[in-house]
Formats: sequence, C-alpha cells, structure tokens
Amino acid sequence: MAYSIKFHVLTLFPEIPRAFFTSSIMAKAVQKEIIAYDLVNIRDFALDAHKTCDDSPYGGGAGQLLLAEPIEKALYSLKLRKKRVIYMTPSGKPFTQNYAKELSKEKNLVILCGRYEGIDQRIIDSYVDDEISIGDYVLSSGEVAANVLIDAVYRLVDGVIRQESLEEESYTNNLLEYPQYTRPEVFNDMRVPEVLLSGHHKNIAQWRQKMRLIKTLKNRPDLIAKARSEGCLSKEDEKMIEQIYIGEQDGPNKNN
Repeated sequence: MAYSIKFHVLTLFPEIPRAFFTSSIMAKAVQKEIIAYDLVNIRDFALDAHKTCDDSPYGGGAGQLLLAEPIEKALYSLKLRKKRVIYMTPSGKPFTQNYAKELSKEKNLVILCGRYEGIDQRIIDSYVDDEISIGDYVLSSGEVAANVLIDAVYRLVDGVIRQESLEEESYTNNLLEYPQYTRPEVFNDMRVPEVLLSGHHKNIAQWRQKMRLIKTLKNRPDLIAKARSEGCLSKEDEKMIEQIYIGEQDGPNKNN
C-alpha cells in the first residue's frame, strides 16, 4: 500500500464520486499513488433480483429509507480491520477545517452516502464512528456531501498541495484568507493595492494580516473570539483590531 490515504465510498450512485476522483488535482494525486479510492455500489449487495435497497420507514412518514442488509454486506466486503466509518448526514457533527486535518491522518476512510430519508439507525449504531454534517441545510445526495468532505481532507495529505499554499488559507489560525490580486494592475478603474507592487515583503505580510483580520471581523466575527480563546492572535494582531474598530483600516479594494 503505497498510498497515504484511501477513500472507500459506499453509494447508490458511484458515477457521482467517480467524476471527482478522475478530475483536476485529485486525478493527479491518484496517478501519483498518494490517494487511492474504492467505489462500492450498495446495489451490488441487494437481496433481490430487482436490486432493492430502500423501503418505507416503520411508524409511517414520507420518503424511503435505505435498508440495513445491503449496507452491512457492502461494509463487510471491504475487509478492513481498522476502519473509520463516516456517515454523511445533516444531523451529524459540524465539519470543520480541524476535523478535516484529523481525518487526513487516517489510512482508510469509509464514507457512507445516504439517500432519501437516510439509513436504518441500526447501521449507525453498529458500524458508524462519525456522523458528519457539512452545513445546516439538507441535500438530496449524500454523494455531494461526501465529495465536499473528501475534497477538504485529501488536499491536506502530504504531497498533494505545497505546504506553503496551505499555511495562509482561510481558517488557518481561525482567520479568513486575505484578498488576492493578479494582472492587470487596473481593472474597471480599480487598482491593485500599491503595497503588493512594492516588493517589500514585510509590509506585504503586515498588509495581508491586516486584511485577514478585517475580512474575519466582517464576515465571521465568531472566529475572532475563537482565535483569542486558542491563543492564535498576537499583540500586533490585537493592535490592528483596535485600529480597525476605530475606523483607521483600509478596505480590501483600496491602494494602501
């Protein structure tokens, strides 16, 4: 096993995750054998000739529920002694960058994609280690949620993306990423901030940190409180925040 991590995706629609694994950066990571994947079609383990994998829930109610037996057989087919089984569900724990970092250390991740009204609770009770939600909304496709989780996890594996690219991303030290600019220098009468053209690395670093703080205060002030509680903010950061509060900051589209 040369790979760093292998994703085992249990799904009724393997064509959805397959497209993700065969595209862009992920395809290169698979080609380099850093990432491996296994798409397990739950229908292959159905108990009848019609490949039935769902039924109406006991107690009544709208919708269908995935049957326990095909899922259990699909899980057994993986023959993994040490496995971490994840079920994607809107009623799970919130998925975060720190959660992604934790999962990126695993050798094998089994991801169970729900459909319809979900899966039989007895599968969750017997086999699932993590119930994970990617947000406070409901999707019709557990495969879409699984792709989100896989994308957030695999890019943190060594060798997929350069480490320096990961260090200044959103949620690093609980701050959002600073604004970015490229050519041309003037677009629709808006100029690239002069500091980014100066070649002065210290001033650029200070400007970027200030912009991170401005954006986080505007869009996710809850993260500032989290950054303070975890000791992520320096004295210089606190001084910048004080300046921002009294209106001395420059906005992302200005030239300073």
